[in-house]
Amino acid sequence: MQLLAEPALQDRVSSLESIIALQGEKIAALEATASHQEENLLIQLQLIKQLREAIKREPQPMQKDRADILRSLLVANGGKMLAKDARQKMHIKKNHFAELLRVCDFIDTKPYHLDRRQTVIILKSELVPWD
Repeated sequence: MQLLAEPALQDRVSSLESIIALQGEKIAALEATASHQEENLLIQLQLIKQLREAIKREPQPMQKDRADILRSLLVANGGKMLAKDARQKMHIKKNHFAELLRVCDFIDTKPYHLDRRQTVIILKSELVPWD
């Protein structure tokens, strides 16, 4: 009786060993995939960083002049002004003005409280440290 049970046990042990070997191969494949995904994630994060840096472009010389004019216009109007009025006073096309607003880091834009379709440009306060 023990002779019959022994080959059955040996078959069972060998099948379990083959299952363990297959699972080891699967684990190795999953680890390789995880490693590959980590590399892809790192590349994606680097690309996102590059895109964010590209958004924060330096203004062109003409944009610098227009930014100075916009700052002066806002100061003359008490630090707040409708974007539409500023654009019309500066005689700039809408798309150029929108690009100028993106480049200027000294302003905030908020929707006008009476008409949400319009935008208010607000001059950021520049705090000067006391020496």
